[in-house]
Amino acid sequence: MLYVITGPPAAGKSTWITARAKPTDIVIDLDRITQALTGPGAPAWSQEPIALKVAHRARYAAIDEAVKHLDQVDVYLIHTMPTPKWRARYRRYGAEIIAVDPGREIVMQRITEMRAPGLQAVATRWYAQQAKRPRDVTTTHQPSRAW
Repeated sequence: MLYVITGPPAAGKSTWITARAKPTDIVIDLDRITQALTGPGAPAWSQEPIALKVAHRARYAAIDEAVKHLDQVDVYLIHTMPTPKWRARYRRYGAEIIAVDPGREIVMQRITEMRAPGLQAVATRWYAQQAKRPRDVTTTHQPSRAW
């Protein structure tokens, strides 16, 4: 099964996956990929443009390979704001799309305390798009204690 986990930055998407995925499952997380591709001392949530570009390419390759094995493993994919094109692609794979959202106030507080300030704009954009959210999304409200 393919699980596509959406949600604003600092919502708890990785925590949601950690609570469900088995060691043999595949987890595709742009933050983890970026961290693996950057040098020692790089921030966990790097927004360095070149690192992100390389990480995106690695994520695309990982998705292409992982979906070939959906009959053998579950795949958990974090995609903060998939475009309609990506959503359609995920639906073709029979994905369950899940939005993790503890609420705007909690997200903004977490970004202020733990993330790069630029991610507030990403969170604001995510919440603005929720009014247009397709009906194919299951929303999970994570309690603030999840962190």
